[in-house]
Amino acid sequence: MIEKRSSGQGRVWAMQDRAIVPINKTRARSMRSNPTEAERKLWWHLRHRLSLPASHFRRQVRLGHYIVDFANHALKIVIEIDGGQHAEQTALDARRTRFLEAEGYRILRFWNNEVLGNIDGVLEVVQSAILPTPTPTPPHKGEGNS
Repeated sequence: MIEKRSSGQGRVWAMQDRAIVPINKTRARSMRSNPTEAERKLWWHLRHRLSLPASHFRRQVRLGHYIVDFANHALKIVIEIDGGQHAEQTALDARRTRFLEAEGYRILRFWNNEVLGNIDGVLEVVQSAILPTPTPTPPHKGEGNS
């Protein structure tokens, strides 16, 4: 049912049947409640060890018709943890990457065994993606000349 305003225009949000839940929303909820061991480990470390002001990540986020493992919307960073199945679906992953990059996201990909065996290295890569690279200050006029 569409509610009408006095101007005669219906509310846009009321035009959608809220009882119908998109399939990828249901799937994302399911994936959040049943994470893989690597996802669980990285999620804990992102929340407890990566304490930077701009490090607010969400997990199992819907972007377009894809669901990404972790996303930081403010910094436009996506973290994907790939299992063995991704070695066989490179064409699908490439299409997904093109879509995410077109939306302005930077994708960081890690294999399950990297997260499980080298979490410090993974966090270092994530932190370097979050923190801006400092640019050296140029010398003042007359300085630096020998």
